[in-house]
Parts: sequence; C-alpha cells; structure tokens
Amino acid sequence: MSRLTRRIKTVLLEFIVMKLHFVGYVPSHHYRRFFYRLFGMKIGRGSTIHMGARFYNPRNIQIGEDSIVGEGTVLDGRDKLTIGDHVDIASEVMIYNSEHDVQSSDFQAKTAPVEISDYVFIGPRVIILPGVKIGKGAVIAAGAVVTKDVESFAIIGGVPAQKIGERKIKELNYKLGRAAWFR
Repeated sequence: MSRLTRRIKTVLLEFIVMKLHFVGYVPSHHYRRFFYRLFGMKIGRGSTIHMGARFYNPRNIQIGEDSIVGEGTVLDGRDKLTIGDHVDIASEVMIYNSEHDVQSSDFQAKTAPVEISDYVFIGPRVIILPGVKIGKGAVIAAGAVVTKDVESFAIIGGVPAQKIGERKIKELNYKLGRAAWFR
C-alpha cells in the first residue's frame, strides 16, 4: 500500500509542477507570485521571479527579500533551497539539489541542500550542483559550473568553477530595484 501512496503523491506533485510551469508564462509578477506562494514557495517582500522559471518541488524553496530570479531559471526544491536577500540570479541559471549517484548499483538519487547568501550575483547560464553553499557577496561568472562551496566576496568562474578574484567592497547595502512589468 505504501508504494501506491508514494506513486499517488508523485503524480500529484508532477501535476502541481506542470501547473506552475504554465503559470510561469503569464506576464504578471503578481499573478505568478500568488500561485507560487499558494503551492508552498516562500517568497520575500519585493522579490520577483521572471517568466519561464521551472521548479521541481516548490515547497522546499525559500527566497529572501528584494531578490530577482531571471527568465528560464530552474530552481530544484527536491531538497531545501535557500536564496538570501538582495540576490540577483540571471537568466537560464540551473540550481540543483538532487542528482544520481553514479557509484550506486541502482543509480539512486541523492539530495543535498543549496544555500545562497545575501548580495550574491549569479551570472547567466550558471549551474549550481547539490550541497553547495555560496557566501555573502559572492559573484559567479556566466557559464560557471559550481561544484563546491564559495567563500564570501569571492569572484569565481569556469568549469569547474574556481576563484578568479575577490570583491573589494565588503559593506554591501544596495537594493536591486523593481523588475520590468511584463517579464
């Protein structure tokens, strides 16, 4: 009986994720935010998610205040995903917290939470893998693949991502501003 119950829960979650996929193409931040919150995402005041975002389980995703998630971004909620305040995530970023264990005989999935601290900038088409923690004020260059933790104020890039610099300003207090109406 528990196998049947798990299957029913999986199908219901897939149905919710499909509905959120369609909601993601409605050109209204308020409309999208309403439905994302309705299905369990925690979205802080002033934060916005642009059109075309994809989710794997919205209940485990928490976004702080004044953060922006770009168009076509994938946010994996199969484990806890925490995004801080004033975080700028560019378009087509993929943040995963579940992957297959290639050393497992049954290719079983394994999960680990992802944490993104305040004032982080993540460039376009970055991939962040499970278990990564990104420190305050870090900058991730476009196209980087982040496989391990990133220290605060580090600038990283490459595949796999490595430190290429450091932000000189340590006292960050900026606001990201408002998103375009129809994005």
